[in-house]
Amino acid sequence: MIRFTGILSLQNVHRWLFLLTFVCIFAGFGSGCSTQATIDGASIGRAEVVTESDETNERKRARIRIELAMGYFEQGKTSIALDELKQAIAADPTFSDGYSMRGLIYMRLNDFAFAEESFNKALSYKPNDSNVLHNLGWLKCQQALYQQSLQFFSQALANPMYGARAKTLMAQGLCQVRTGMYSEAEASLLKSYEYDAANPVTGYNLASLLYRKKDFVRAQFYIRRLNNSELANSESLWLGIKVENRLNNAEAMNQLAAQLEKRFSQSNEAALYRRAAFNE
Repeated sequence: MIRFTGILSLQNVHRWLFLLTFVCIFAGFGSGCSTQATIDGASIGRAEVVTESDETNERKRARIRIELAMGYFEQGKTSIALDELKQAIAADPTFSDGYSMRGLIYMRLNDFAFAEESFNKALSYKPNDSNVLHNLGWLKCQQALYQQSLQFFSQALANPMYGARAKTLMAQGLCQVRTGMYSEAEASLLKSYEYDAANPVTGYNLASLLYRKKDFVRAQFYIRRLNNSELANSESLWLGIKVENRLNNAEAMNQLAAQLEKRFSQSNEAALYRRAAFNE
């Protein structure tokens, strides 16, 4: 699978999507967010901003429990996180965000059946929620149920008020790569990049896909932008080396190799470079 891992605190695509979903949930529960993360309401129309006075006491208690659950889960305290979620759901059984987070946690734990049940429960209280539809799409992608996966992504993106398009287009592109739909994957990743050019996961995977398609000049553009940022890691540097090698840019290749050896000398990518294993 094409992926981006390494020095990023978001250690893989799956964890990146998990965190991105909840950045906005804890920023305001439906109050609206940037293009990188949002929680949309049941309606696709524009809704009034939800403020503190709109929340019932039960909803406030549930929200606090969910915030605690996320904190515990990110510390690796899964049992405590799930216990907090149980209390959140008990406080407000109609709060869809509690079920949505429960689904994400169980998806991270590879309990796909209970994750799907949780997401469906969230949708029962907030129908057509694009973030939950996105999560179901990513869940199906992990199960290699690609047709279902792409249908859920399509439903999420159909909402004109959905603000997390970059996230969903990126995930859709990754799943299309897995199915061999390379042209469609390129279109999805390019669109995601238009929304969020700073996302290293999108940039790396787009460059990697273009390299696979032997479109080395375009691959060079995207991987150079990533490697010129503070988010460069052993995988991105190695991809950059392979691209420059294909374009016979010895000077650029040597500069990237020097960074790889200096910063990530113990990495698998550094070992591949020393063997000149450009085609492995």
